[in-house]
Amino acid sequence: MADNLSKVYIYTDGACSGNPGPGGWGAILKAGTNMKELSGGEANTTNNRMEMTAIIQALSALKRPCDVTLTSDSKYVIDAIEKGWVKKWKANNWMRNKKDPALNADLWEKILTLLDIHKVTFVWVKGHAGHPENERCDQLAVMESKKYY
Repeated sequence: MADNLSKVYIYTDGACSGNPGPGGWGAILKAGTNMKELSGGEANTTNNRMEMTAIIQALSALKRPCDVTLTSDSKYVIDAIEKGWVKKWKANNWMRNKKDPALNADLWEKILTLLDIHKVTFVWVKGHAGHPENERCDQLAVMESKKYY
């Protein structure tokens, strides 16, 4: 990847009332002085799917390859990527082991495709701990989930 990529900061969060249940996701994209908020939801989903959807939607909103710092409170997503689990699951035909399928393979495929386009550094933050952008993403996600109650 080229070294002259635009620097973008992305913050994401997902929420679900019940698991599964009505869910929502929120994302904030910041580049220079520009900022954009994105959000959406689904009537019947899981928290992990909403966390992943927030990341997919945020990275998909970028119009060209970028150098991204992506901040999330999802250990599930960050660990699966940074510890190489998701690539192992894919190599094993979306199986975590001999008997357990990897969940959310459809979304993992989309994330892996986007990670091939963008240079992404993941940062984990504790949820509900006062991180301003994480708190705002949580508000967006919860607001979206309430549309499906």
